Amino acid sequence: MNDLLRVGVITSPHGVRGEVKVFPTTDDPRRFNDLKEVILDTGKEHLHLTIQGVKFFKNMVILKFKEYDNINDIEIYRQKDLLITRDQAVALSPDENFVVDLIGLEVIDEEGNPLGVMKDVLFTGANDVYIVERPDGRELMLPAIKDCILNVDLEAGRMTVHVLDGLMDL
Repeated sequence: MNDLLRVGVITSPHGVRGEVKVFPTTDDPRRFNDLKEVILDTGKEHLHLTIQGVKFFKNMVILKFKEYDNINDIEIYRQKDLLITRDQAVALSPDENFVVDLIGLEVIDEEGNPLGVMKDVLFTGANDVYIVERPDGRELMLPAIKDCILNVDLEAGRMTVHVLDGLMDL
């Protein structure tokens, strides 16, 4: 399992004093109010940054880091991920998992037949949709509902599912 979890992506600078607009990749953007520190993944290294200020604008979070006071210093981090450690993560309910833990799981049906590998998650209004890459390269889209997702075993690296009628035909 990955020890770092993505909570946002820097989209652009905001103003000239080193603030950045962040697209939140967490269920609750207000959680940034509780964070004291994040890790910036520059692609080459991980920088620990102290959050000095948090504002909200439309669907974005505006962050000010103690380490940066100038647009020129922070502008180079466009499209870079902001990460937290698992101990900073919100508590999950028993039927919840972090997306990063689901990616790569082997997906089998209730008879044990392999269906493919968990590739991605789509976030829709009603429920999430799990995208499974089939051995032939096609995608199987499964709604993340109890009738469909029977068991997720992170230790074994396997997800057991019930494929609803018609889903294999899409």
